[in-house]
Amino acid sequence: MIHIVTDSSCDLPDGFLKNHHIPFVPLTIRFQDDKEYRERIDITPKEFYKKMAASSTLPQTAQPSPASFLKVFEELASPGDEILCITISSNLSGTFQSANLAKKMTSIPVTVFDSLAASPGHALQVMRAVDLRDSGHSMDEIVADLTNYRDNDMTIFIYLKNMENIVKGGRITKFQGTLAKVMNIKLICEGIKGEVVPLEKIRGDKRALERLLSIIGERKSDYSDTIFCLTHTDNLEDAEFLKTELKRRYNPREVLIYPIGPTVGTYAGAGGIVLTF
Repeated sequence: MIHIVTDSSCDLPDGFLKNHHIPFVPLTIRFQDDKEYRERIDITPKEFYKKMAASSTLPQTAQPSPASFLKVFEELASPGDEILCITISSNLSGTFQSANLAKKMTSIPVTVFDSLAASPGHALQVMRAVDLRDSGHSMDEIVADLTNYRDNDMTIFIYLKNMENIVKGGRITKFQGTLAKVMNIKLICEGIKGEVVPLEKIRGDKRALERLLSIIGERKSDYSDTIFCLTHTDNLEDAEFLKTELKRRYNPREVLIYPIGPTVGTYAGAGGIVLTF
């Protein structure tokens, strides 16, 4: 039997993970109070958003320990089983490395797969792996399919509604952040090979969302068999707007919306949206 393991940054609903018997290993988050919170266990997205807004510094995220992965691997598998562990991008976290260290500490056959994504991109790969496993595909076939999807087909866009977390993280100066706020600048980025690459700066929420929708239309003509997955940092209104417009303009197979958890929320900031297909 093939078991699937992931980490908490996939942002898939608890119901999906439980229904498909997918355990997750939590990343941790730390604020100025110096208390460590396990993502999805000790702190909810709503609680995180509130604490993040009140914090003058960027929350610190940390990868799980190899021992945390090892515990899950050994509790999950029986003789003859295999484990596929799908992690957050190795360019964003050391989680992939921790899972690989745990793999070396057990005799259980474990394949660790780097999603080169986070939140919805990570989620879609877990969902794809579930479908393939349940259809009877082998580990090699699942990994080959995920690799092709990740490297050739997956598209990730990141919409940054404000620059506060970029300022806190030192990516831009406080002056640049203040100027962006005064001029109502929004940033559209793309996730490429696990890295976040800025695409366009747009003035105004509505114009930025409209531009994001038009960029999607420029990338592909037929979305009839596409699943869009959107995750948001306490910004359901804009996520629902995008969902409505995606369905109206492109008639995709499905549009999913989930809240962003603390790990990815630290990067996306308040109001951020990550959209993957």
